[in-house]
Amino acid sequence: MDGFSLEAISRVPLAEAVMLLFRSVTDEDLLTSIWDEHRGRCYDRVISFPLIVHLISDALLTSKSGRQSFQHNMQPGILEASVQAAYQKLAHLPIAVSEAFLERSTAVLRRTFPEWSAWQRPKSLQAFRIVTYDGKAIKKVARRLKPLRGTKGGLIGGRALVALDWDTNMAVTMHGESDGEANEVKHTGTVVRRVNELFSGFKLHVGDRAFCDLVQPKHFMASPGDQFLVRYHRKTKFHRDLSVDERVGVTSTGEHFTESWGWLGSEKDPRRLYVRRIELTCSKGKPVILITSLLDADKYAATDLLWVYRQRWGIEQMFQQVTEVFGLSHLIGTTPKATLFQFSFCMLLYNLMQVVRGYVAQSQSCEPTEISSELMFRDVEDQLIAWETFVSHETTTEYFEVARTMPQIKHRLADLLKHCWKDSWKASPTQRVHNTTHTHGRLTHSSVHRLLFGTPPKTKRTNLTSKARQEARKQLTTRPLQQ
Repeated sequence: MDGFSLEAISRVPLAEAVMLLFRSVTDEDLLTSIWDEHRGRCYDRVISFPLIVHLISDALLTSKSGRQSFQHNMQPGILEASVQAAYQKLAHLPIAVSEAFLERSTAVLRRTFPEWSAWQRPKSLQAFRIVTYDGKAIKKVARRLKPLRGTKGGLIGGRALVALDWDTNMAVTMHGESDGEANEVKHTGTVVRRVNELFSGFKLHVGDRAFCDLVQPKHFMASPGDQFLVRYHRKTKFHRDLSVDERVGVTSTGEHFTESWGWLGSEKDPRRLYVRRIELTCSKGKPVILITSLLDADKYAATDLLWVYRQRWGIEQMFQQVTEVFGLSHLIGTTPKATLFQFSFCMLLYNLMQVVRGYVAQSQSCEPTEISSELMFRDVEDQLIAWETFVSHETTTEYFEVARTMPQIKHRLADLLKHCWKDSWKASPTQRVHNTTHTHGRLTHSSVHRLLFGTPPKTKRTNLTSKARQEARKQLTTRPLQQ
């Protein structure tokens, strides 16, 4: 390796750290294993799964374009197929592959995470692994397929239910749904089972009001000792236990709350649950009402549970960053399967940056929350482009060809990132992003899956004919996608 290349590499430590982590989680043997186990009836043929991962990473991290990435990789002979064939491969990636890609790659990432930098939590909840759940619809799908060009409103690709681990702030698993208008909450049991396979010990499952019914709490408590904390939804009635006195209290910010106990669900419903209800009176806006299976108010203070739920919006912040920072706002593919794979890939990039942020926080003896992933990632992108410009592909391959054990990887990351601090990375005080509801001129969204495959939408939004749907199916099965 020549001196110029070594000098160039020494000046981009963030790029090296990211590439070291990325190569660890996209090891060809790991990717091949994921494909073989979850491909179903799909085959590799010319474009392998490791190759499509490489192409998408190049598109999101350097070229910022799927077509440019595919064309660029045709030059050195990496992609020995047409651009349309690459789009076709992406269009048909099984959802199970996208799910396994995120879960198994993140499992490797979690092993590289610095142990000390677990996120803050109340002392009363130290015995629990806190896991947050939320759904994400993948919007802003481009109208590249001809049958979609006459539709009105926005288009939704896939939809996913995601579990976020509190200790690492990583998305650890997901369940994808091709129908963007489907209710992802119905997959709670599947996602919880995967979480229980990933983590031993007691868990506290946290969700918004979509999970407040008589079904999801049972999923949350499927493993002995596990508990739940969800926001109350009036669709499920609460009946107070009059034999237990209410409690009142005040938070550190002067907000008043009331605690009561009772049953979630009607007396005649065999599924009803005995729960604790916490109602916080807010100075601005509607009261916040929580339902939890943690019945002991002395052991699990209401203020602790309120604080944890207020931190739940971190998963919404993660979705926002995945969209705006890590590449989900520019969708490469059009089909639901393609959008779900890009979603899983962007979440992996987000997870990777949590590891980098953890090591930087360790070197600065500060909390990871004090560092902005978004601001740091801007410098990562600049350094990756510099690496691509000044270091040849052959030199890069040679530089990373030496296999490292996990302790060696962690030691190298700590060494690379201990002197990388910039004051510009300081995070600003976080503000919760509220979804604005428009009563007039509201933009409607249609599921790409329903439009292409004929499942009737809930409301009539387009005039897509059956002939157009037949044409779409033909495109997806016999022709390259019209990109």
